[in-house]
Amino acid sequence: MDTLIARKVAVTAELATGPVPVIRDLDFSVPAGRILGLVGESGAGKSMIGRAVAQLLPPHFAVTGGEMMFDGQDLVRMPALTRRELLGREIAFVPQEPLSGLNPVLTIGQQIDEHLKRLKTGGRRARHERAVAMLDEVHLPRPAELLSKYPHQLSGGMCQRVLIAMAFASRPKLLVADEPTTALDVTIQARIVNLIAEMKERDGTAVVFITHDLQLAAQICDDIMVLYAGRPAEYGPAREVFARPAHPYTRCLQLSNPAMSGPRRGLYSLPERMPGLSVLKDLDGCLFAPRCPKVVADCERGLPPFVPAGDDRLAACIRTETTPSIEPPPALAAEAPDLGTPILSTTDLTKTFTIDTGFFRKHRVEAVKGVSFDLHQNEFIGIVGESGSGKSTVARMLCGLERPTSGSLVVAGTDVSGSDEAARAHQRAHVQMVFQDPQSALNPRRRVGSIVTQAMEAAGERDWATRLARAEALLSEIGLPPEAATRFPTQLSGGQKQRVNIARALCVAPTILVADEIVSGLDVSVQAQLLNLLLALRRQRGFSMLLISHDLSVVRYLCDRVLIMYRGEVVESGPTAEIFDAPQHPYTRTLLSAVPPDDPTETWTPLADIEDAVATAALNAHA
Repeated sequence: MDTLIARKVAVTAELATGPVPVIRDLDFSVPAGRILGLVGESGAGKSMIGRAVAQLLPPHFAVTGGEMMFDGQDLVRMPALTRRELLGREIAFVPQEPLSGLNPVLTIGQQIDEHLKRLKTGGRRARHERAVAMLDEVHLPRPAELLSKYPHQLSGGMCQRVLIAMAFASRPKLLVADEPTTALDVTIQARIVNLIAEMKERDGTAVVFITHDLQLAAQICDDIMVLYAGRPAEYGPAREVFARPAHPYTRCLQLSNPAMSGPRRGLYSLPERMPGLSVLKDLDGCLFAPRCPKVVADCERGLPPFVPAGDDRLAACIRTETTPSIEPPPALAAEAPDLGTPILSTTDLTKTFTIDTGFFRKHRVEAVKGVSFDLHQNEFIGIVGESGSGKSTVARMLCGLERPTSGSLVVAGTDVSGSDEAARAHQRAHVQMVFQDPQSALNPRRRVGSIVTQAMEAAGERDWATRLARAEALLSEIGLPPEAATRFPTQLSGGQKQRVNIARALCVAPTILVADEIVSGLDVSVQAQLLNLLLALRRQRGFSMLLISHDLSVVRYLCDRVLIMYRGEVVESGPTAEIFDAPQHPYTRTLLSAVPPDDPTETWTPLADIEDAVATAALNAHA
């Protein structure tokens, strides 16, 4: 029986310029015990569908057509009180940002207790026991102790598991999971999708799983709907859709993603970006036509109908037969690093933090332990590991944002590990950082041209005409129009903001870039643009880069060598291809097993918990 059925659903936004169609022609069904995946770029309408199901649409957005039947009841025309009773009971929602779904001033136990009270789960003691059992069901360690913790005291993955535990507390018939694994470590991602799959099987829950990770969707979803500009582009069984895409958009998204196996290929970079609400209502013909590599004149003569594209599949395209011929661009020839004198060298780099635990007690945490490596001219090195492994602490020491507790750090022939101001100035001249979150890294009150040339301003250059000319040249180099220099960050997309971050780092012509999770959470199409940009810039400028990332496919595509970090130490290092093809350390093997395979027909079986894998290896070595 179908738990959720959508028939010709339309969502409209009331803007100052008039009504704009946000979702149109939406038809799908989710049977009990199955997972429907919604994939597509930002702005495709994935989250809007999830919000329409959960009745959490933003102001001025409303369902204006069709019907959405949940367990025989129409969610669209249902009285508000009845709908409110369903949410949290029959229909559960897991948001993208786990901290936004938890109250920061209440403990985990208080929030679970409030939820269980609403579900009328016995007295206080019964609720406490149920809360402990809930956290244990999602495999959280020491669940009784976690009840007294606040959300900020837990990692992102742990907070996400708390939300999943709360979502399944009422044994819901429908779960809407909105990007529940975005920007999480691959091991945490594997745990979370396994949890959702376990509970789906146990309770027969129907799941709407929203994600931009195509490999993940192919592995855990039963059915897939690929969305573009608020309209389905392709719909059908997940593995069939990704094994033989019928719509050009699906194929282009696949080719935008770096592979984890086989020879390195070029990444397909979709031109421009998805149309926004301001232009959506004025478009005629196929909405994907302006970006489609197979567009012909007929594509612009009305919306394409949905046509059969194989067994149980539909595609909104009049040229599905041409889709298999879309090929990735040729891979850029690998740049050979100069293996002479290293441009950067660390020896036994160590960082210890002292934390005040109260009552005149202090706790010492060794975040980085004896890290040693060399970075050569024109070389890209990736640092991989879970959150808390010490990756970002290493990056902050390389940039001078943290001083090493011990060990040496030599940049371009000068030891900068001390606090000498001349050494620090030398470090700033040679090393620049590109931060993870482009939104928080850019001052919203300054124009892009001013942001990009901040280093010139700090060096004493006050002439705006000189700085503007430099900003326009840098923006052209990273693929943005020169007129973007006069815009504010709020007028740019996420990918454009990250390009501005890169331009700012390149302003002083550094020899080393430190990039901390710079493509985390971005659409695969935007990610492809940035990865191709970095390779092109390396050819033009000849700089070195240290890339911190939890996305192993990105590291494989960009980096010559890789360092695997675990609990502050480098446990394995070497050429990227060798490490990824034949990992020696159990931690490396576990990390790689947590990445879904490129081939959607392959069975994905992540290894056991990280701690179990490392402990088992230690026991075997001891034996």
